Amino acid sequence: MSKTAATPPSAADPSRWKALVFIALAQLMVVLDATIVNIALPSAQTDLGISDGNRQWVITAYALAFGGLLLFGGRIADKWGRKKTFITGLTGFALASALGGAAGGEAMMLGARALQGAFGALLAPAALSLLAVMFTDAKERAKAFGIYGAIAGGGGAVGLILGGFLTEYLNWRWTFFVNIPFAIIAAAGAWLVIREPAGGRNRARLDVPGVILSTLGLIALVYGFTRAESAGWSDALTVTMFVSSAVLLGAFVRTERVVKSPLLPMRVVLDRNRGGVYLSLGLAVIAMFGLFLFLTYYLQVVKGFSPVKTGFAFLPMIAGMITGSTQIGARLMTRVPPRFLMGPGFLLAATGMLLLTQLEVGSSYPALILPAQVLLGLGMGSAFMPAMSLATHGVNPADAGVASAMVNTSQQVGGAIGTALLNTIAASATTAYLTDHAAQAAAGGAAAKLIQAQAMVEGYSSAIWWAVGILVTSSFIAFTLINTGRPGSGGPVASGDGVADEVKIPVLAH
Repeated sequence: MSKTAATPPSAADPSRWKALVFIALAQLMVVLDATIVNIALPSAQTDLGISDGNRQWVITAYALAFGGLLLFGGRIADKWGRKKTFITGLTGFALASALGGAAGGEAMMLGARALQGAFGALLAPAALSLLAVMFTDAKERAKAFGIYGAIAGGGGAVGLILGGFLTEYLNWRWTFFVNIPFAIIAAAGAWLVIREPAGGRNRARLDVPGVILSTLGLIALVYGFTRAESAGWSDALTVTMFVSSAVLLGAFVRTERVVKSPLLPMRVVLDRNRGGVYLSLGLAVIAMFGLFLFLTYYLQVVKGFSPVKTGFAFLPMIAGMITGSTQIGARLMTRVPPRFLMGPGFLLAATGMLLLTQLEVGSSYPALILPAQVLLGLGMGSAFMPAMSLATHGVNPADAGVASAMVNTSQQVGGAIGTALLNTIAASATTAYLTDHAAQAAAGGAAAKLIQAQAMVEGYSSAIWWAVGILVTSSFIAFTLINTGRPGSGGPVASGDGVADEVKIPVLAH
């Protein structure tokens, strides 16, 4: 074996592990923000005089900007440079967070949330693509993506804990201000230690029609699911959004097939391994977001937990995700094909979810909820790690940013679908239960309260059954679509077309 083959790639940055610390910190900030504001929303609504009808826009403004601009942000990272885009995203996110924390009214708050989403759409794909181009050795890459995957999977639950603490012991404004030190440390560290490898820029002209069509199409899709949750699936505007999204995204795909320098080259998504990752991960996130919502309400409304206690109740899931990502996924990634981590991982998560279908008003946290969370965390952590790594598998370095953006897009759209779809299923089951027990509910007193609680739990368990099915589907997709072998195995690899075949990021040796 030659010396070159036996040693890590010469292009490996000696500061890459230091860089990982700051990249991971930035990713944690973005993921935290997705849930931390949910805890603070009731207090912020009261202080700022936001109406019940407009309350959802504190969440929706962020989701629309983030989800709609991700592909654009990924291509900007490819074109402008990932380090520069990363630091710009951090700086803008910090300023937007300061604006949100200082908000004196509804308009200022909603504007700050939209700005957070826009700068998050720059930051998230730049962070993941930096890892893709800095970690080229298979074993090192497995460790790096294990850490990143644990943060991506468990950061939302950490946000519930931190949000509970800040809201209960300080005030809601600190759920915004807390982002500022995160961003300053991450930006300063990135400026000092990240040295982006040369030759990975995409110098082609920006695909303006692609930017417009993809942004409007994704915004319409995310808003359609968000509106469906509150207004119903048959609402005229909901239907209009879905139809508009289908037309716009269809036009986007047609445009990308004919333009000289597409925003999203079809080779990025049509590769069976990357396509399998985007699809299976997006479906799994549907189940995850629904669970966060239901367990939060179950623990606080049915069990009477405080916000802080509710946050701590999610710790077993976080511990499971970290263990699954760093101790199972990272250790086995270089020994077994990725589908044998992702497929069983999603099945293990489905088993944990299956336990939660047995929820009752008087269910024991240690006997039922805790073991279910551990299984769910272990499974998702084991699956997230190879999924994050495969997202840029075999891709042209000049396309690493947009390939990374597709992971975030699948998660963002999955989150919107999960919240709307599973919440609708839960609400329908709750209504049906109350209708069947109308006489008892009308009696008033303790009996009526018990019926109300039982109706809520019936709704949660019905929706969780759907989440089980979704995770099983994710597992099936991972087993059937993802066919790359383990590093160095010579297993089949489906790569991109054209120049991508000649200048691949060496994700997996084959």
